Amino acid sequence: MNEKLMNEKKEKQLAARLQQSLTPMDRELNRELWPQMLRRLNIDEREIDERAPGRQWLAVLFSPAALSSVPWFDWALLAVLVVGVCIFPKSIPIWLYHL
Repeated sequence: MNEKLMNEKKEKQLAARLQQSLTPMDRELNRELWPQMLRRLNIDEREIDERAPGRQWLAVLFSPAALSSVPWFDWALLAVLVVGVCIFPKSIPIWLYHL
């Protein structure tokens, strides 16, 4: 019985020490994180607003710089996929599942 009381007393002491050592957590952020992230990346917010609507993602995707950065074997795999789909059109659901 005495041992049980000692264990309860030690548990209460441990709980009290833990509560003292942990600081209360503030659940709401006191600041915006996005401007800090932009500053860390050295990007001005106005620069993002200016270039976002003017850039067309399709033009960037198919630009010569983007196309030349793709290795030749990726183009070969794409060609094999296109030819395979043309020869075996019933394989389209299989390819869609794996992609």
